[in-house]
Amino acid sequence: MPTPTKGPRLGGGPAHERLMLANLATALFEHGAITTTQAKAKRMQPLAERLITFAKRGDLHARRRVLTVVHNKDVVHELFTEIGPRYANRNGGYTRITKLGPRKGDNAPMARIELVEPLSEQVVAEAQAAAKRAAKERDAREKAAAAAAAAKGAQEAEAEEAATTDEAAAEATDVEAAPEAEAATEAPEAQDEATKADDK
Repeated sequence: MPTPTKGPRLGGGPAHERLMLANLATALFEHGAITTTQAKAKRMQPLAERLITFAKRGDLHARRRVLTVVHNKDVVHELFTEIGPRYANRNGGYTRITKLGPRKGDNAPMARIELVEPLSEQVVAEAQAAAKRAAKERDAREKAAAAAAAAKGAQEAEAEEAATTDEAAAEATDVEAAPEAEAATEAPEAQDEATKADDK
């Protein structure tokens, strides 16, 4: 048994719900905007946007997939020739839901779902320019970070080299000072031996 959709089920059963959502989507594509309850609008929105995505593809298989939901061929033709190409520059978000006041009689919360305006070429150009600027700034930050890391590595290498040089100089000084210390130690011993020999 398939997992039921979250929230209240529309209509008297699953088949009734599918037909109801298909009719709502057909009316939306035909008129551009419809007024219905909030529950129906929220349930119909993903279906309508999925059908618009099929229309953007524009191939025969996509048209047949849409015809399984929308049975009005005139609406399908309009969807593939006008609505789909209109959103060629937009990736999703083809519809907008606006909440309205409650309906008279049963006080049901109402909403208006409509197709949004297509993105103009100027907006698309601005978005592309902003993306290019962001990419350039990111590249500049990466180059600056790489240069700082290289400079830090060079400083560390110089510090290590200086430390190695100091250690080598200290070792050389110790080696030179060792014979002098031995000679200084042997001289008093020789004097003591000479003094003892004179006393004898």
